[in-house]
Amino acid sequence: MSASLPALRQPSILLRALRAAASCAVVAALAACGGGRDEGPERPEPPAGPVNPDGRGSLKASTPLATIAAADIAAALALDNTRVQGVVPRYAVASWRLEYTTLDADGREVRASGLVSVPQKPPGSASPVLSYQHGTIFRDAEAPSNNVQPNEVAVVLASLGFVVLAPDYVGFGVSRGTPHPYLQATPSAAAVNDFLTASEVWRARNQVADNGQLFLSGYSEGGYVTMAAHRELQASGSPHLARLRMSVVGAGPYDVQTTLDGLIDLVRDEQPVLGALINPGFLRYLGGSVQREVRRAVLRGLIPDDADVAYDTRFLDDFFADDTRAILQKSSVYDWRPQVPVFLFHSPRDKTVPYASSVRTLEAMRQRGAGELVSLSDCRLVPGGHIPCVPPFVAFLLEQVGAVAQGL
Repeated sequence: MSASLPALRQPSILLRALRAAASCAVVAALAACGGGRDEGPERPEPPAGPVNPDGRGSLKASTPLATIAAADIAAALALDNTRVQGVVPRYAVASWRLEYTTLDADGREVRASGLVSVPQKPPGSASPVLSYQHGTIFRDAEAPSNNVQPNEVAVVLASLGFVVLAPDYVGFGVSRGTPHPYLQATPSAAAVNDFLTASEVWRARNQVADNGQLFLSGYSEGGYVTMAAHRELQASGSPHLARLRMSVVGAGPYDVQTTLDGLIDLVRDEQPVLGALINPGFLRYLGGSVQREVRRAVLRGLIPDDADVAYDTRFLDDFFADDTRAILQKSSVYDWRPQVPVFLFHSPRDKTVPYASSVRTLEAMRQRGAGELVSLSDCRLVPGGHIPCVPPFVAFLLEQVGAVAQGL
C-alpha cells in the first residue's frame, strides 16, 4: 500500500503546477510569473470615445473662433431686442467652427460646417446639448460659424448653460458655392444629424462633457430643418434619438404645399394682374412666359435679389408641375408621429409662413396618434407677424426646455 502513495500524490503535484501556470496567464499583462518581463503582445486600449466615422458625419477639422465674456453678451442684449429678451447670461462662451461630411441635394457627400458654442463652466461640469437651426438667411456672412457675435441666439443660449450646435447648412460656410437645398427634407435633415455625429466626436476629443440630454429647436426655415431632422432621427433609429428630449419649433413651413399656396395668395394680392391668371390647381397649364413670371414673383417672396449664396429651388418645379405627391414625399415634413414631445409656436398673423402650416402639422400628428405629445402655442404679440415673434419664440423655447434640462 505504501509503495502506491507516490503515484497517488503525483496528480496533486501536476494540478498545483497547472493552477500556478493559469495564475501566471491571468497576471501576465501586469507582471511575469518568474519575475521576468512579459514579452507577449499588449492588449489594445478600449476606445476613448465615439469613433469618427467614414463618410457622413465624419469630423474633418475644427477651428477656434472666439471666447466672449458673459458681461459682453449681457451688454449686447441690452442694446438689441430683436432676438433674445429677459435673460441673464451666466457663463462666458467659447466657440469653434467644425467641418464635417454631409449630403447635398443630389445625395452626394459634401464638406459642410457649423458652430459649436460651449459655456465655460467649472472643470468636470456636464451640460445639455441644444442644436439650434437658424432661420432663412441670404448672405454667407450670416451663417453661424461666420457670425459669432454676443447677441446671436446660439451664443446667448450657450451663455445660459447649454452646449449649442448650430449647423451652417449646405450652401453656407465652407460649402458656399454648393446650392442650398431649400425646403428639401433629406439634405436638410442630414445637415443637422451628421453635425450631431461630428460634434459628438469633437466633444469626446476635447473633454467637453454632456449630460446625455439633447434638444432640437429652430425658427422659420430652422423650424422646418429641425422637424426634418427629428423625423429622420426617428425613422433611421439613430443612436442620437435615445438622448432627444423634445423639439421646439417656430413658424416653420412644415407643410410645403400649404406654404406655397399661401405665397401664391400673396402674389395674387400684391400683383392683381398677374394674380388674375393664377388658378390654384392649374399652374401646370399656364403658358411658359406666365409661369416664369409667377415663379419669379414667388422666388422674390422667398429669396431677395441681394442674396450672395445659391439656392436649389427644385421644390418650386414640383409646385408648378402641380405634383402634390412629389412635394409631400420630398419636401413636406409634417405628417408623421413623433415619439417625444414636439412644441409648435406660430403667429396667427404671420404673412411670411402661413399659420395654417402649423395647424396642419398639429392635426396630422394627432391623427397619427401623437396625442398630447404635440401642441401648438400662438405668438400673442400684437400686431405680431413673422420676424417680430422671434423674441417671444426664444422665450417659449427656454420655458419648455428649461423645465427638463439639467446641469445648466
